[in-house]
Amino acid sequence: MKKDYTRHPCFNVKVKGQFGRVHLPVAPKCNIKCNYCNRKYDCVNESRPGVTSTLLTPDQALTYMDRVLEKEPRITVAGIAGPGDPFANADETMETMRLINNKYPDMILCLATNGLNLAPYVEELAALNVSHVTVTVNGVDPNVTQNIYTFVRDGNIVYRGVQAAELLLARQIKAITKLKEHDITVKINTIAIPGINDHHIKEVAQKMKELKADLFNCIAMFPTVDTPFADIPEPSKKQMADLRNTAEKYLPQMRHCTRCRADAVGLLGEDKSAEMRGCLSACASLPAMPVQERPYVAVATLEGILVNQHLGEATHLQIWEKKEDGSFNMVEERPAAIPGGGPQRWHTLGRALRDCQAVLVNDLGNSPKEILGKLGVKAVTMSGFIEAGLEAVYSGKSLNKLKGRQQKCTSKGACMGGGNGCG
Repeated sequence: MKKDYTRHPCFNVKVKGQFGRVHLPVAPKCNIKCNYCNRKYDCVNESRPGVTSTLLTPDQALTYMDRVLEKEPRITVAGIAGPGDPFANADETMETMRLINNKYPDMILCLATNGLNLAPYVEELAALNVSHVTVTVNGVDPNVTQNIYTFVRDGNIVYRGVQAAELLLARQIKAITKLKEHDITVKINTIAIPGINDHHIKEVAQKMKELKADLFNCIAMFPTVDTPFADIPEPSKKQMADLRNTAEKYLPQMRHCTRCRADAVGLLGEDKSAEMRGCLSACASLPAMPVQERPYVAVATLEGILVNQHLGEATHLQIWEKKEDGSFNMVEERPAAIPGGGPQRWHTLGRALRDCQAVLVNDLGNSPKEILGKLGVKAVTMSGFIEAGLEAVYSGKSLNKLKGRQQKCTSKGACMGGGNGCG
């Protein structure tokens, strides 16, 4: 059944009292320090972005989704809005979206991000049927936005001042452009900060129209304690009305935003976060996915008999299982990670191998080995017959003796593959 995208209450004000959303708090880390933000994720008495009472893993989020729908079947949107940034927690974000998309294919999938690390994931988001993305763009002039951010962290490098603002803007423009190329609906959030960027809202709306954004949400900054902007007053209703009227000359305006928590659930204006808090905490205490939930082993092979490919050179991986009678069966072939893209290549592969406990390869680099390991996929380097490697993985035995036998086999020239597999 085709999804009904008109049932997104944030993007369609006409249904805000009919359909609801749930925010899944799986993204605790952030890559930007905003001068108006204080991300106290353990605060239960505040209703604002960046806070949640509990954090979830992707598996826990799926269980929580099940329970939410039991209590509130009017939920039509599953989103991730923090408490940090979804793409500072890309593995958790993408895995959560994959799980929800697989189990609830009619659910509208939504993300809210600062856009810094969004662009590399747009193709994968589109493949997972993520249809709505909100990007917070607080200015399109680095001389303005340098005053909004304490720092911007790109990987291990921290930028400040104009350099940070220029990097963020460039990444945001690239990400929004790619989102529209993939027909993803884009909403722009702009936090109006008196004396900082409130004079600049028109320029933001103009630029976002050029980038073909779909909706504009001008939000009043809420003064938050223990932040650099704590003493800046919240814009008045008249100020906000004037700013929205100005921006509306360029893009349709969202005027019903409730500035949701990172664990918001229910209808807009009828949030059930407090009611669901016990359920959220219960799901957060659930154990991680057991190894039994990873029944397969991936194999890098040229012909389906020997483990004889470097992981970086493999275009496809065979997926194998151990049957009840102890024999092995090749289940399917899956595309390997596309070359390029740096470490993201291995994060993407790790998610594609989520049901695999190991991958058998002839060799691989330290970076993919480490990344795959963190995602629960053990990289086993070997050369020789696939079934010998499978037996070692499933039995938990060491491959040392196996390698010795393979070397002896190779020296006699008895293995097929001309030494390409058993050397």
